[in-house]
Amino acid sequence: MKEMKIGEVTHYFNKIGVAAIKITNDQLKKGDEIHIKGHTTDFSQKVNSIQIEHREVEIAKVGDEIGIKTDEVVRDGDEVFKIIEEM
Repeated sequence: MKEMKIGEVTHYFNKIGVAAIKITNDQLKKGDEIHIKGHTTDFSQKVNSIQIEHREVEIAKVGDEIGIKTDEVVRDGDEVFKIIEEM
């Protein structure tokens, strides 16, 4: 499996378990598999929903600030990678 960096965590909302992520490369779609990696963070998960300004969207593009529910705690500055299935 290959990974491509697509963004970075800008904030984590502890009470609701949501990460704010700035998309800096490519795009992210619902159903994509991501890998979040940082100083003490290292896990993969499927993206079940993406929100921009509290509205559900299917695709996030470069420049978008999105919110996604994460399976584990993440920290500001953690890198977000999209897992690309190799054919």
